[in-house]
Amino acid sequence: MPFKSGLKNTLLLWFLWLIACGNPGSTTASKPISAKKPEKQQLDLPIVIAANRTSQYLDLIKGKRLGIVANQTSVVFKDIEHPEAGNTHLVDSLLALGMDIKRVFAPEHGFRGTADAGEAVKDGADAKTGLPIISLYGKNRKPGASQLEDLDLIVFDIQDAGVRFYTYIATLQLVLEACAEQSIPVLVLDRPNPNGHYVDGPTMEKEHQSFLGMTPIPLVYGMTIGEYAQMINEEGWLDGGNKASLTVIPLDNYTHHKSYSLPIRPSPNLPNDIAINLYPSLGLFEGTHINAGRGTEFQFQRFGAPSLDKEHFSFSYTPAPNFGSKNPKHDGEICYGEDLSQHPPMRSVSLKWLITAYKNAKDQSAFFKTSGFTKHAGTSLLQAAIEAGKSEMEIRKGWEQDLNTFRKIRAKYLMYP
Repeated sequence: MPFKSGLKNTLLLWFLWLIACGNPGSTTASKPISAKKPEKQQLDLPIVIAANRTSQYLDLIKGKRLGIVANQTSVVFKDIEHPEAGNTHLVDSLLALGMDIKRVFAPEHGFRGTADAGEAVKDGADAKTGLPIISLYGKNRKPGASQLEDLDLIVFDIQDAGVRFYTYIATLQLVLEACAEQSIPVLVLDRPNPNGHYVDGPTMEKEHQSFLGMTPIPLVYGMTIGEYAQMINEEGWLDGGNKASLTVIPLDNYTHHKSYSLPIRPSPNLPNDIAINLYPSLGLFEGTHINAGRGTEFQFQRFGAPSLDKEHFSFSYTPAPNFGSKNPKHDGEICYGEDLSQHPPMRSVSLKWLITAYKNAKDQSAFFKTSGFTKHAGTSLLQAAIEAGKSEMEIRKGWEQDLNTFRKIRAKYLMYP
């Protein structure tokens, strides 16, 4: 479903001398194709996603028995300067080119991207192509040996949102683990990260590892999915310390400070650029009793609950079942909170809304759904700090050392300025 975006792919030139571009080292297990630093005359050119760069990868997949990890965002655009002009799904494109696709693997929300968050995705067959679809969200989150045994190569092409608890990167990690175990190469077609312009938030602690966070990275990690794939492969974060044979096809004309408006919503409840930009901050409400806009047309652009003080919050709304949210939190109840649909773009995670909501909750003891919130935050310290009345500045100071450590690791795998 296309965004109503007017954002153009622009670049702030003065960032180039602030940002150093590091190319990942090549190993026998990982074979990244590094993107070149853009020439000055290229800076205003549109970003070209890897899926559109067929000359870079068709020779790598010809004659191979393929498995494709994909969803509704896995498309080839007909006109890269005007994505609204239409697209062809990667699976359809490769079939038209005579590639031998054996099956498709679907992440959370399914192959066509219509399932609710947390809703189990079922195995089945694609109505258009007849290809078997294997669910990677539900009981089976990691491809099994029998699902991989007749494949020569896995192609991974999914648009990420750049937030640790967004589950597509967990699917990526489990696919790499499975392929490493079965000695099947993986080809990642890179896509821009709409939250790739900063690094921020608490770092996940090992004791809180889950499908909402599998590696010790901050809430916002500032890497494309191709860069991140190389990091988890090379840092020994795959199960047993294994490495997959990994190749990343890079983007063209991309930098981490070049804005990118997603032409297709990456999941049902991220409908536009504002929602994606606010998602790192408002997504933390998912582990509380607060509704973050699910059940409205302004998902992750508002928050509220019946239990928030209506004397403090003048804005109200009533969630109801809709596309992407069959059973929204506080369905049919008036929620008091705040409208953020006109909020300017952010370059950091904000805790102010979470802290304000907690302070103005009628029953603070019921505010946190502890296990869910801790999984989203990746740490138990954030809840404890908010309950103790610490300010946002005090809490953020506790992130600094971990963020600096992560930035050093991240620098080794950056393919773009």
